[in-house]
Amino acid sequence: MVKPLSFSAFVMNTASHIIHGLWRDEKGQQINFQNIDIWIDLVKKLEAGGFDAIFFADVIGLYGNYKDGWEHHIKAGLQIPSNDPMTILSALAVHTKRIGLAFTAAPLQEPPFNFARRVSTLDHVSNGRIAWNIVTNSQENAYRNFGYETLVAHDERYRWADEYVDVLYKLWEGSWEDEALLQDREKGVYANPAKVHKIHHVGDYYRVEGPHLVAPSPQRTPVLFQAGASTAGRSFGARHAEAIFIVSPNPESAKKLIQETRDLAVKYGRHANDIQFYQGLSFVIGATEEEARKKEAELDAKIDIDSILAHAGSGIGIDLGHLDLDSPIEDIETEGIQSTLQWLKQSVTGDVSTVRDLLYLRSKANRIVGTPKSIADQLEKWHDAGIDGINVINAIIPDSYEQFITQVLPILRERGLAKPLEQLEEGKTFRHALFGADKLNERHPATQYRGAFSKE
Repeated sequence: MVKPLSFSAFVMNTASHIIHGLWRDEKGQQINFQNIDIWIDLVKKLEAGGFDAIFFADVIGLYGNYKDGWEHHIKAGLQIPSNDPMTILSALAVHTKRIGLAFTAAPLQEPPFNFARRVSTLDHVSNGRIAWNIVTNSQENAYRNFGYETLVAHDERYRWADEYVDVLYKLWEGSWEDEALLQDREKGVYANPAKVHKIHHVGDYYRVEGPHLVAPSPQRTPVLFQAGASTAGRSFGARHAEAIFIVSPNPESAKKLIQETRDLAVKYGRHANDIQFYQGLSFVIGATEEEARKKEAELDAKIDIDSILAHAGSGIGIDLGHLDLDSPIEDIETEGIQSTLQWLKQSVTGDVSTVRDLLYLRSKANRIVGTPKSIADQLEKWHDAGIDGINVINAIIPDSYEQFITQVLPILRERGLAKPLEQLEEGKTFRHALFGADKLNERHPATQYRGAFSKE
């Protein structure tokens, strides 16, 4: 039996997210991204069309300078303005029944005690459909927004994240026992204090007494997503993640990355299949190959090249605004997103890459162009490489997703590569949809705190 792929919509509550400049297109609705009705309409279409999740990216600061300043980001709408995705998810939760709702957040932006409370509340509101994409944040402006003088070193950010999730696990998994909530009207006992525990966490970054203020939600711990191809990032993902977003340049690279990460997971006491992998891809769909290539050319003509370069340069910590497209980029070591540079090195030949390579990488490398059938053929290759799902990147909202739902998904269903609509169940948690269980399995490090505080 072929295992069906899972599909996630990769979005951001901003005007210009990944394929920059398309907010100017008259067919798109990104220009009015602050209108919640756009997102409610989109998530309903995604749920009805068979998508398993909508995943919101996020930033908490400006990207690095472009042409010696940050004015370009404001002018072009380069992920500013942008809104808090957790707030958006609360609205989407009450308009949907099945689809997973994922958001991005970093330890930098909120102390773990209050973050745990907000996530548990969202999990209750959504009946167990919340997922968290754990990031460490690589924007210097973000750190200055939260009182730091500069960016925290890359590996130190992951040590910080390790303690952050440890506090969360104690709150989500250990503070309340399963039998704590009684709600006994006759006896007047809402919860049994003997089964609710303070966690008394004392670490290098946090001191948290507890207890957790929220009774256990349907999943307790949200589904845990992660992205990052650096050594520290991959180690973190192998220990903590249930799903990992990847942006490999081809199926062969994806297969290698997936196998290496699965091997790491086994090293940390987990099973290889405890982690699912979602490849980021965008699509240009035409009735014929010729039409698809024509639509691609029309798309390329609309892309904001400066914003692509500003976004890409910030990811590797350099201002690309004054460089010629054929300028070499070699031996770069920055505190930025090291996975971006790793991706670049995998996607070009030779030891030296250029700004033009980076531009291609950011705008076209993970794009599939063709008819619905030829796109399905390409997705079969990604499936055979070992990916579990596709993180579908949009050019235009909602058009990119409507076309994928109506033209590509039916062919994938015929091939067993997408779940039949009649098999998509409402009333299940997101984790149950992915793994067949509501709670984390016993191999995950969070589960060490189940019952741990009742012994004190």
